[in-house]
Formats: sequence, C-alpha cells, structure tokens
Amino acid sequence: MKIWALADLHLSFGVPNKTMDIFSDKWVNHPEKIKVHWQNLIGDEDLVLIPGDISWGMHPEEAQKDLEWIGVLPGTKVMLRGNHDYWWTSLSKVEKILPPSVHLIQNNCFRWKDAVICGARLWDTTEFSFQSYIECQENPAIKKLTETDIHTDDNKIFERELSRLELSLKSLPRDAAIRIAMTHYPPIGPEMLPSRASVLLEKYGITTCVFGHLHNVKSGTLPFGTKNGVRYALVAADYLNFTPLLVK
Repeated sequence: MKIWALADLHLSFGVPNKTMDIFSDKWVNHPEKIKVHWQNLIGDEDLVLIPGDISWGMHPEEAQKDLEWIGVLPGTKVMLRGNHDYWWTSLSKVEKILPPSVHLIQNNCFRWKDAVICGARLWDTTEFSFQSYIECQENPAIKKLTETDIHTDDNKIFERELSRLELSLKSLPRDAAIRIAMTHYPPIGPEMLPSRASVLLEKYGITTCVFGHLHNVKSGTLPFGTKNGVRYALVAADYLNFTPLLVK
C-alpha cells in the first residue's frame, strides 16, 4: 500500500473550451498523460493526494465529468481545494457529485489506515516569493491589481486560510502514526526559512507536506526538501511531467 500525490490536474471534460494547451505544448493532451502514468503506478489499494486545481468547471455540474474521470482511476483519492476550483462551493453540493473513491479535506482530516491527511488551500503571502524561479507568462484575462489591492486582499485571505490550516491540524488524532498535510499554495519559501504555515506544520508533527500551484518552474531551480522534520514536496502536474509522486 502506497501514498502518491499529484496536484493541478486542471481537467476540463465538462468545459472543453478551457484547454491548458494555450500555456505550452507540454499541456497538450495532458489528461491522457496523467491517466497512463497513474494506471502504470497506482494500485486499487493505494491512496492518492490531489492538492488543488482539479477542474476548470465553474459549478459542481461542470466539474462532475472531471470528478467521474478521476473516480474510475485506481486508488482512494483525497482532494483539497485550489484557487481555480470555483466549482467547489458548499460541501453539501460537492459531496452529491463525488464518486465513491473520492474524499475531501475542508477544515477536517481524512484517516486512511495508519495515515491521517489534513490541510488547507493557503494563499499568496508576503513572507516569500517564487518570482525568480518561474518563467512568467502574462494572461490578459487577469485584472492587474495595484500593490495596495494585493497586500489588502491577499493578506486577509491568507490569514483566513492559516486559521483553516490550524483547524484541520487540530483535528489530527493523537494516535496518528503517519501525518501528512496538503496545501495548494506552497507553505514555505524557496530559501526554506520559517514561515507561519511551516511553524504550524512543525507544531502538529507533520512529516510530509505536498503542494502545487507553481507552474513554469525553471528546470532544477527549486530546493525543496526536508526542514525541521517536515518534508516539502512540490507535486504540480507539469512539474512532475504528469507523473504522480510517491510520498510514502
């Protein structure tokens, strides 16, 4: 029995006009790449962590085909909301369209055999930056914000997400042998210096934290690894060439 992780699937079976191909040739036919690697590596007895940006659907009905596609793949899946998961509204609405093999993390934790999975989406923070590690691509559809807008809005959202992270961590049972966290945004910077999120992960005995969100990473530049007992792993699909990472 193994634990795997893969973030940023960015599926669009319910909204086929939202293709990822516009970002680079790497994304062409990416669901098939994911499917092939997934089926080659993952068995029905395994667990797969999916920390966000799962579907381009705007509503649960538009994301349903994506969830069903994931649902028939091998393994038990645990999902966390990403910044593009607009379809993820209330838990009651989302749970109605969930396949039996898919479970959600939202202010709680999920127990699987000897492992317990918890986490929260997080958000942009002024504590660190990945700008020099990313090949930036402008998207004209995104509104440009002023520095004041960014600091005001992002700080409020980040503080709320930090509270949600601790709420999830507090739900960890005392006897949890394997403690894994998922965040969508990175919880620590490229210099691996302490952050408010990393301090929480250490406080609650997390041994591994998987996250995504970062795309177009310059090859071989990010030094993520283990810091103060916590292993940090970037599992964005394009970063891993659409191949799930073995976590445990």
